[in-house]
Amino acid sequence: MSNNIASNNCPILIPEEEKKNILSIEKSIIKKYRKNLWAKFIKAIKEYNLIQDGDKIAIAISGGKDSLLLAKLFQELQKNGKNNFNLEFIAMDPGYHSSVRELLEENCNYLDIPVNIYNADIFEVADKIAGEYPCYMCARMRRGSLYAKAQELGCNKLALGHHFDDVIETNMLNILCAGNFKTMMPKLKAQNFDNMEIIRPLYLIREDFIIRWMHYTGLMPLNCACMVAAKKIGSTRHKIKDLIKALENDGFTNVDMNIFRSAQNVDIDRILGYTKNGKKINFLENY
Repeated sequence: MSNNIASNNCPILIPEEEKKNILSIEKSIIKKYRKNLWAKFIKAIKEYNLIQDGDKIAIAISGGKDSLLLAKLFQELQKNGKNNFNLEFIAMDPGYHSSVRELLEENCNYLDIPVNIYNADIFEVADKIAGEYPCYMCARMRRGSLYAKAQELGCNKLALGHHFDDVIETNMLNILCAGNFKTMMPKLKAQNFDNMEIIRPLYLIREDFIIRWMHYTGLMPLNCACMVAAKKIGSTRHKIKDLIKALENDGFTNVDMNIFRSAQNVDIDRILGYTKNGKKINFLENY
């Protein structure tokens, strides 16, 4: 791999052999994995109206498999004639070990992603604030930092790498752990940042196919890479993932798709209550 650090200000110098590998990886997105990656990506953009003319979109790159695919999908979208928007590729270093930071840089270089990496101290702060359960606080702080960086760069949208499985796991987490029904939206206006919006273009892509694509690239993506959470208890989200898989193995058909569709097939006349514009409404009010 090349050792050049990718940035928006410097061209990436790539040896000829690596160029061939990159071309093969890029081609795989629209050929080998067209049905399960490219087509689902395009469908989400159209179905949820994620991109408009003149958008400047910040692609948030964690270094994980999902965000690396997201970056390459957007690059392919521009190459294939959809050039009515601009892109910024941003990655936050929230306190990675130096070897993790190096892996992030090398993977982005290898995939020809001109990423702008900036430093933050979020791991340390989240550990001090949240103690034994730092993940929620860390996620909020990272999101806020990415928003701020995207806004600084003149972007009006922040693209995140959440996929289909993230969506259904969120549905189940809310039901089983929070006692409410909320889904992860394909796009969402920022509450604390004016004229900013989150979009999730991987919304319809299943994680299994992202994993297959990543194996095809031969790269080793980052996982959480958090030196804090590594010492804490297991992830509740992983337990939900295992639960969904267990239901599928026990003979429940279309479990994942039924969970996904439940958020768009809500019968408002058959629920005990709901919240609208911050106001709680009991079913008796409309009885």
